[in-house]
Amino acid sequence: MEALDIARWQFGIVTVYHFLMVPLTIGLGLLVAVLQTLWHRTGREEYLRATKFWGKLFLINFIMGVATGLVQEFQFGMAWSEYSRFVGDVFGAPLAMESLLAFFVESTFLGLWIFGWKKLPARIHLACLWIAVCGSIVSAYFILVANSWMQHPVGVKMVDGYPHMVDAWAVFTNNTALVAFFHTITGALAVAGAFLLGISWYHLWRRRRDGIDTVDAEGRVVVGESATIPGRDRRDHSVWLKSLRIGAVVAMIAFAGSAVSGDLSGKLMFEQQPMKMAAAEAACHDGTSFSILSVGDLSSRDCSKVVAVMEVPGLLSFLAHSDFSTDIKGVNTLVPEYQAKYGATLPDNPIYGSRAGQPINYVPVMPVTYWGFRMMIGFGGLAALASAVALFATRKGTVPRPKWIMRLALLGILAPFGANAAGWIFTEMGRQPFVVAPNPSMSGVDQVFMFTAAAVSPGVSAGELIFSLVALGTVYAVLLVVEVALLTKYIRGGVPSAMPELGHAPGGGNSKGDDDGGTRPGGEGGDDVLAFAY
Repeated sequence: MEALDIARWQFGIVTVYHFLMVPLTIGLGLLVAVLQTLWHRTGREEYLRATKFWGKLFLINFIMGVATGLVQEFQFGMAWSEYSRFVGDVFGAPLAMESLLAFFVESTFLGLWIFGWKKLPARIHLACLWIAVCGSIVSAYFILVANSWMQHPVGVKMVDGYPHMVDAWAVFTNNTALVAFFHTITGALAVAGAFLLGISWYHLWRRRRDGIDTVDAEGRVVVGESATIPGRDRRDHSVWLKSLRIGAVVAMIAFAGSAVSGDLSGKLMFEQQPMKMAAAEAACHDGTSFSILSVGDLSSRDCSKVVAVMEVPGLLSFLAHSDFSTDIKGVNTLVPEYQAKYGATLPDNPIYGSRAGQPINYVPVMPVTYWGFRMMIGFGGLAALASAVALFATRKGTVPRPKWIMRLALLGILAPFGANAAGWIFTEMGRQPFVVAPNPSMSGVDQVFMFTAAAVSPGVSAGELIFSLVALGTVYAVLLVVEVALLTKYIRGGVPSAMPELGHAPGGGNSKGDDDGGTRPGGEGGDDVLAFAY
């Protein structure tokens, strides 16, 4: 393997790994803020318990996300210096704003929230969390501005072969970035909704297994309490039932939002990156039909061995142009057009190394784009369906007794994670062979593009990249084990794992007027700030 191939594998692995944590941080942060707001408005202790339990898991994930995200920008300089030099004038503004503004706001106010229990007035403490959550959302937007410019370069002019920003407003309001932001936030909420649903189902099932909750003749829950298990009281049942139903509703709404934003994104892709969408549909020839299932050699450049087994007539045209009759250009039509615009071979330039002068394959890896697109939709739809089933199954106040259903609920947590990961892999792999895709629109700057083969650092050897790939892969594997172990520990521990005081004074509760947010239910306030933080 050449240095370029190893660098791409390294960046892909690190990015996908990091993005497993990003949507959970954004979505779960929003839901924790909503739960604390409900506690502040109502004074009901189940919302306080939910805030601290889900907040604990949110913090674990946030810390791991920061640790893995730091490597991203280091890679730009180490493995992709030519790419960094090419995009630097454009990326400088959004990445600086993400780091110096959004991330600092997010981390500062999150720290105030963590250590502010009992120290800050309730309203100020709640505001700290909302500011931190908004900071994470703004941070995501700045990152998406940079990424979307790679997908659809705007607001620049070429000077000595490099793009220079001349219209910051165009860069920050890039229609690709606006739609991607909407799609990312809805995807994050889908992840958080499934997370709440699966874990809450597990705890409701445990209450039934342990005989704490039973059902009457009509199947309605009879909520009980345990004198021997800390925190397993009536409010504990309310925590999990409310969390489950909130998660299910959020996941369903998020899927609907993802469908809308996905449709908008698809229409932009048909216009801005027609080859990506043609490959995603295995649309080798011009037409209007959407492929439900295509088989054959999807990696074939001329598509001669790809056969559509199941199609929906007119649907592809509707996805692209909102009508059912406009022909969409297929791969075989687009390849000559790309060759005429951007060349049939890589330029004879030392920057391309041994690849200089080789033919350019403008068709991305079709198995990745085709199945990645369908996995994104399929996993998202599966999570939404599971949420609807969960709402129906818990209408009488508890979950069914069978253990295998509980295991399915826990496995369902992975579905929106899979949808998010598949979507990002499709988005980035479908852009190949460009690292900065050309803008083919009438108002675009068509000469702004960069082949991936020219982006890798020329002074980095394949051996050095293999070493960094193995080193980073090992570190990330260890971090994954640590995160899963920590999450599993605190999930199994339930609410008392985030509120140790429940083990000392079961029952009782806080009132709306309590400012400290940590008064022990039914007793004196205890200093549990460090227990919550660490």
